[in-house]
Amino acid sequence: MGSMDTSELIRSVPTDLFLGGEWVPSGNRATFPVHDPATGDVLAEVADAAPEDAMRALDAAVAAGRDWAATPPRERAELLRTVWSKISERADDFALLMTLEMGKALPESRSEVAYGTEFLRWFSEEAVRIAGRYTPAPAGNGRILVTKQPVGPCLAITPWNFPLAMGTRKIAPALAAGCTMLVKPASETPLTLLLLAQIFAEAGLPAGVLSVLPTSRAGDVTGPLLEDPRLRKLTFTGSTAVGRALAEKAGRSLLRTSLELGGNAPFVVFDDADLDAAVEGAVAAKLRNGGEACTAANRFHVANSVREEFVTKLTERMASYRLGPGTDPDTTLGPLINENQKKTVIELVEDAVAGGARVRLGGETPEGPGWFYPATVLDDVPRSARILREEVFGPVAAVTGFDTEDEAIAAANDTEYGLAAYIFTRDLDRALRVSDALESGIVGVNRGVVSDVAAPFGGIKSSGVGREGGTEGIEEYLETKYIALR
Repeated sequence: MGSMDTSELIRSVPTDLFLGGEWVPSGNRATFPVHDPATGDVLAEVADAAPEDAMRALDAAVAAGRDWAATPPRERAELLRTVWSKISERADDFALLMTLEMGKALPESRSEVAYGTEFLRWFSEEAVRIAGRYTPAPAGNGRILVTKQPVGPCLAITPWNFPLAMGTRKIAPALAAGCTMLVKPASETPLTLLLLAQIFAEAGLPAGVLSVLPTSRAGDVTGPLLEDPRLRKLTFTGSTAVGRALAEKAGRSLLRTSLELGGNAPFVVFDDADLDAAVEGAVAAKLRNGGEACTAANRFHVANSVREEFVTKLTERMASYRLGPGTDPDTTLGPLINENQKKTVIELVEDAVAGGARVRLGGETPEGPGWFYPATVLDDVPRSARILREEVFGPVAAVTGFDTEDEAIAAANDTEYGLAAYIFTRDLDRALRVSDALESGIVGVNRGVVSDVAAPFGGIKSSGVGREGGTEGIEEYLETKYIALR
């Protein structure tokens, strides 16, 4: 199916709340603007959910919960498969919509559509494989029956950087498990999930199973939900600071909680690495999504014996990226999400340079509208620089050197975060040894892209709890029940 033009697409996307199977305005009729990061212009005005809307959505989720949980797994699976098919048919529309509201270059958006839809297909297959076990009790006095049941109504809070994939990664396993779900999309990028809700409605999803509640007042909307005993799970992707605050609130109700939080991924290049492969991996790990990814390589630890060659090649490769509006077919690096993010990147680069870092590429903000920042390479970054401790969420590669393996491991682990890490080496023993030593939930060995729907995604330390994707992903939405049989 061909893609619509920009204005036609924007007009076709619902801008009301998707609540209890219907499209409705917010209770107080309030709206908020969604901006194009390439220009700062307003794309659309979207319904601004109020606390009473959230409670109506929870009422609907509770009312639909029993029937949805009792729906045969095959039927739940077929519905997810239908949604996968429908989105695939409209892949160009979803890609353009994401580029318009988030800014990423169209090739990046197309990749996200392919990735995000796979969660629907994967969990449609997992829905029919939910299993328990039946065994004799060791004492011989009965039988042990273990079953799995849906957790119940869930609240998902999704980020702006992957508007489709972060939604499907949560919605698909929840619905596959038999849970109902409320989704609060990021206020910067609500349109993609509203279009996704429209596709679910077209596919025949029963009313109340899924509600989408865009809002500019996140705390006002999610706060009452987290205090309501009928809500049984929270899943959140976003910053560590917000994750901690949500976990504290969720803890009062003892909610099941999955948190995918910030990252500060080290990218370690050893002296025996294939440098050309390492550079390609570095570009993928750094510039995917314009650097606005929790798995993005943040700190480049490179063996001093090969550092100059690596930095020279990395600079040449990153210099080939063309900065511009994501809708321009020649663009390979789009704008940042908003003015605040642009200011953060500028501050981190200025702090590093003030401490002695050398700018090998970029580092200067272009003039004109939009929230643009160029691909940037910093070498000789001092250990005191904020950019080595804080998540930059932008197209900046900060390089520092090391001499020994132990030094590299210590530097890589010198962070409160532990989501993703990358290592490049030709030595298999070293690859396994260092992978074991890295304090990270995900390790990429000689590859710069690690996300895979069939693999468990999540971190340790301040990068969160729980896993998404893989066979582990659906377990986050299931309770284990033990039945003792005589």
